[in-house]
Amino acid sequence: MGILNVTPDSFSDGGLFFSPDKALRQAEKLVRDGADIIDIGGESTRPFSEAVPAEEEIRRVVPIIENLARRIPVPISIDTTKAIVARAALDAGAALVNDVGAFRLDPEMVDIAIAYDTPVILMHMKGTPRTMQVDPQYDDLVGEIILFLRDIVDRAVRKGVKRSRIIVDPGIGFGKTIGHNLALLRCLSEFEVLGLPILVGPSRKAFIRNLLKGDSDKDIDPLLPIVETGTQAAVAAAVLNGAHIVRVHDVANTAATIKIVDAVKSS
Repeated sequence: MGILNVTPDSFSDGGLFFSPDKALRQAEKLVRDGADIIDIGGESTRPFSEAVPAEEEIRRVVPIIENLARRIPVPISIDTTKAIVARAALDAGAALVNDVGAFRLDPEMVDIAIAYDTPVILMHMKGTPRTMQVDPQYDDLVGEIILFLRDIVDRAVRKGVKRSRIIVDPGIGFGKTIGHNLALLRCLSEFEVLGLPILVGPSRKAFIRNLLKGDSDKDIDPLLPIVETGTQAAVAAAVLNGAHIVRVHDVANTAATIKIVDAVKSS
């Protein structure tokens, strides 16, 4: 899954693809590099970020989706927590919904999933993007996240969402410390108990940058090559331990990483 942030403030590429022309060129590049899905978002979900009005989010993403749906051969995902944005994106040509709020931030999102019979990605997050990194704690990290996802999935299915349309995401970086993120990558196979496809999104995130910067108090630029190297290590760990989809900024490098990891797994 290739990331296309049509935002001015995303942590890694905010502003780089904010103009429609740049966004379209980047999406086409991601497809050429091997993306199977393009995930378009008009609101940053970085830690401590502020919400964007739905009207602005729609203004950012819908023209891009309308253009791309005619130009690329892979499905488009809308990365949003708002039902009204999801509806507009699906009407414009998106094919699935990536909801980091897992139907909790906007209860009407489940109605969209049912009405459009669309695949949905449901992610674990403590709190909201604005609060999630304020001292996150768990008594049983993996167990609590599995229970959360099982409960969310069961509720959605009871309301009418087809189980076969659901993908789960343990939420790397969303209400997790460095240790939590590393433990999730190491224990990812335990999520197979849910019997659903697993998505992991480690790309350029703070836990990678914090590990690489060492004792320095200063964050390192997410666009530095060393951060991409760290991302590919996380991708390899995720795929080795059972990830079915990885959400990344650099599709070309990720495609190479996955090719080698898949060869190792099938050898």
